[in-house]
Amino acid sequence: MSIAITGVIQAGGKSVRMGGRPKALMELGGRRIIDRVVDVMARITSDLVIVTNTPELYASIGLPMVPDAFPGGGALGGIYSGLKAARGAAAFTVACDMPFLMVDVARLVADRAGEADVVIPRTGEQLETLHASYAKACLGPIEQRLRAGQLRITSFFADVRVLEIPEAEVSRRRAPDLVFMNVNTPDELERARAQAGALEAS
Repeated sequence: MSIAITGVIQAGGKSVRMGGRPKALMELGGRRIIDRVVDVMARITSDLVIVTNTPELYASIGLPMVPDAFPGGGALGGIYSGLKAARGAAAFTVACDMPFLMVDVARLVADRAGEADVVIPRTGEQLETLHASYAKACLGPIEQRLRAGQLRITSFFADVRVLEIPEAEVSRRRAPDLVFMNVNTPDELERARAQAGALEAS
């Protein structure tokens, strides 16, 4: 079932483990990580928004920006803020520090967004909560958790319809540990840069 989707890029973190430097603005393969993310998301939907409390950092990208509706609400608050601002019936939500987002894996999620309230890949024991689609039906259950201080992203899943995409489906397209990689620390940034170099060489 095809529905209108808004692409939401989460850029609300404080980058503490990166020494306070915004990780989305780090260069990798000659481009900022967030520019790599935007390029992929723009191939999924033309309706994009960035969730951030520091809009001045991302003004050059030229996308609409919204602040956290629940300051201190962590990643769950960011998901809520992006979903509330979304013009589409669902928000395909990704982190700003995922340098190897891939269009074919993103489409695995986006193309099935109308089939459940949450459409999310699973890798091993991990649900990829910041590479997932959230429908407007999630707003109420998420808000309840936020107001109760329950910030674990999956805490509201029992109240909505969840469709998991098996790891095997992702693996047929890309290596999951690459496509879902986050860059949170200087060491992870160096590993990602090495990986980008290897990909370009191949």
